[in-house]
Amino acid sequence: MRYTRISTYDLIKGDFNELTGMAETGILPMFVKEPGFIDYGLVDAGNHKVVALSIWETREEAQNSAGVAATWVKENVADRVRLLTTSIGELALFHGAPVAA
Repeated sequence: MRYTRISTYDLIKGDFNELTGMAETGILPMFVKEPGFIDYGLVDAGNHKVVALSIWETREEAQNSAGVAATWVKENVADRVRLLTTSIGELALFHGAPVAA
């Protein structure tokens, strides 16, 4: 079973596109180097809310990713976002449609 870490943030400075660019060149490469990393994404949830999603092979790896994320946020975007919640849970269903040829 895989595990997902979901974190919600208030966006307090800048905009979602700026934050996405910073995450893509900052935290994403860090996550890629971490054991058990599968996927990462950001969601613009509206009303200055951002949801960060990451998928990991084990609960322990998902939990460890929280420390990596906290350090990166503190060092790079602490003036732009404020953490609201973080949750880790078992990923029961995550399935996409087949890609058309």
